[in-house]
Amino acid sequence: MKPFLIKNKSILCGKVNLPGDKSIAHRALILSALSCGKTILKNFPVHEDSLATLNALSALGVAILRKGNQILVSGKGRGGLRKPGKPIFAGNSGTTLRLLLGVLAAGDFKCKITAGKYLSLRPMARVNVPLRLMGADIRAKIKANQEYAPIVINGGHLKGIVYRPPVASAQVKSAMLLAGLSAKGRTRIIEGLSTRDHTERMLKFFGANISVNNKSITLNPDKDLITPGEIYIPGDISSAAFFMVLAAIAPGSKVSIERVSLNPGRIGIIKVLKRMKAKIKVTTFKRNISQGFEPLGNIVVSSSKLKSTMIAASEIPSLIDELPILMVVACLAQGKTIIKDAGELRVKETDRINSMVKNLKGMGADISVSKTGSQENIIIKGKGRLFGANLKSFGDHRTAMSMIVAALAAEGKSRIDDVSCINKSFPGFLATLQALLKG
Repeated sequence: MKPFLIKNKSILCGKVNLPGDKSIAHRALILSALSCGKTILKNFPVHEDSLATLNALSALGVAILRKGNQILVSGKGRGGLRKPGKPIFAGNSGTTLRLLLGVLAAGDFKCKITAGKYLSLRPMARVNVPLRLMGADIRAKIKANQEYAPIVINGGHLKGIVYRPPVASAQVKSAMLLAGLSAKGRTRIIEGLSTRDHTERMLKFFGANISVNNKSITLNPDKDLITPGEIYIPGDISSAAFFMVLAAIAPGSKVSIERVSLNPGRIGIIKVLKRMKAKIKVTTFKRNISQGFEPLGNIVVSSSKLKSTMIAASEIPSLIDELPILMVVACLAQGKTIIKDAGELRVKETDRINSMVKNLKGMGADISVSKTGSQENIIIKGKGRLFGANLKSFGDHRTAMSMIVAALAAEGKSRIDDVSCINKSFPGFLATLQALLKG
């Protein structure tokens, strides 16, 4: 793809409704497929990642009809999936691969899952290990003592276990809970740090026998999943983050992001921006039955002068996907911002510490990484300005969108080598951005 030219534009104004939350959409598709009855998913986000899950479930025998951003899923019930005729391709969607491993662990057939270029480089032992402890036969590609896709899984005969994940991961937790639906005995997960709870909320919404006590989640597989009939997927707060940040840093801006997810485990971005003195007003809606599993509302952001902050390690799970854009904010704020224990960024779609540090340094930022034991901290000395530069997306959707926001706020022109990777999570990003930009 040709390099994308970005010129400074300083004002963002208007209202925007965003496609449904990516994390919620994956889970809604999977639980609809495993439930009894038909489920309608509204405001479904149509992008590469969500379609990877949709196509995988179709290959497993689930009837799915799509009309625009509305999906009709005819559930097969637990144990109703069939062996696919060929390997399942997860694309570059880590959520698709990891959650499907939990689903397939309970199947009575052998299945191979392959992955795209970037997902094939991401470690998979963190989910394979607990599923093996539950009884799944999982064989992965081994390289330098690490496990990667492709993965062959021979499911069935699972048992519930008590597990303490060594790394905070909602995907690992979700894979175990999905496997636990068909296990013998209860599955209990004890988290060190709380992670997003979309799976727990949605399992309860589908009638599963699941209880949450602080950081302990217990699932008893004694109930079939029953469709709630209709689910509205609130807007994706990770996509909203880019517009929130640009409105906060661009003088004279004001943007309202409507009907967006306000899950308590995902609003770290709002808390951090408020600490940095961003002007943010959040209005939470009363929920009807189709929205009963997730809080949602409007977020209004106005421009202001931002200050530095410290992001603690305990906050990382609630804003891991927003760290790249928060690194941009920190460069444009005044003072020293420290992001503690950010090492998980190295095992996302790309090494996001590497990609963001290289790009921002090229724009004149004072940004560095320090290491204390196994903990990596990002240190940014904000100068309140960035300069146009030649930028790289590194094939990463969040890096690309973050650098577009940085370029719009920078002095001078910037070029980014490739923006096609944005299609992974938000194909309409550039059009939505253009509609809100003034001047």
